[in-house]
Amino acid sequence: MKVFLKYREVWLLAAIVVLIGLISMRFPGFANPANLRQVFNDTSILMILALGQMVVILTRSIDLSMASNLCFTGMVVAMLNAAHPAIPIPLLIVIALLVGLVLGAINGLLVWRLNIPSIVVTLGTLTIYRGATFVISGGAWVNADQMSPDFIGLQRAAFLGIPVLSWIAILAIALFFLLMTRTALGRSIYAIGVNPTASVYAGIDVGRTKFIVFCISGMIGGLCGYLWISRYVIASVEVANGYELNIIAACVIGGISIAGGIGSVGGAVLGALFLGIISNALPVINISPFWQMAISGSAIILAVVLNARGERRQGRIILKKAEAA
Repeated sequence: MKVFLKYREVWLLAAIVVLIGLISMRFPGFANPANLRQVFNDTSILMILALGQMVVILTRSIDLSMASNLCFTGMVVAMLNAAHPAIPIPLLIVIALLVGLVLGAINGLLVWRLNIPSIVVTLGTLTIYRGATFVISGGAWVNADQMSPDFIGLQRAAFLGIPVLSWIAILAIALFFLLMTRTALGRSIYAIGVNPTASVYAGIDVGRTKFIVFCISGMIGGLCGYLWISRYVIASVEVANGYELNIIAACVIGGISIAGGIGSVGGAVLGALFLGIISNALPVINISPFWQMAISGSAIILAVVLNARGERRQGRIILKKAEAA
């Protein structure tokens, strides 16, 4: 039992359960299974984005351009659908993935080949991609009446009583779990975060691995570009403006260390779910959006403090073992 309680995910899950219980005291219907399914569905896009950001952060990097990638890709597929509604939706999703991949590859190449810090690269591409969205659209919006019924309806359909969007999130969680726990790439990602120098001596190409994780985050941004636009049925330059902070917050709350090498798929998902519960519940129980921001910010600070303490504790244990030796 003590070993089980060492995991950050267990404490975060317990915090989510307590949070749901406290909200249910003010709004009893919140803990209803149907409502919780809806909360999960509402948070699905954030979960998927957090998974893409997770693999980048684990390598001691960061991708600030994910929301701008989402915005640009969403505009591309929305304009294609409006101009050519006969294009099959699966093909539009493939196009979204490829466009996102290209944008992510640009970030990865700049980080890999030019050795520019990722925060600088993605801060620049954040602005470039959103500016490019304005250029291709001319500042115009693509509204619901310009989108085909299939474009809007795919993720709103249900399978086994669960919305398709939720199934997409579940599939993404499963794929990332396999990637991080069952593949050489997943082990390389963790190794680079723990010690990039030692990773080189272990035969890991650090630069190429970072390029790959930026490609992954780019594809995730592209996929969510379609999911976002088809869910909220509007494409504009302002789509997901500032949402990169929510994505990073979900990772940090989920125990993904900004210093790299520490974190899990479960943590990223639970961090996103924690924020999703807050955003869904607080308006219902008549709490000001400003308090919502304050609670989210406090959760981020607390998560960073706990992560830092955990990392220092691990460091002390290693030092003691070294001294004993």
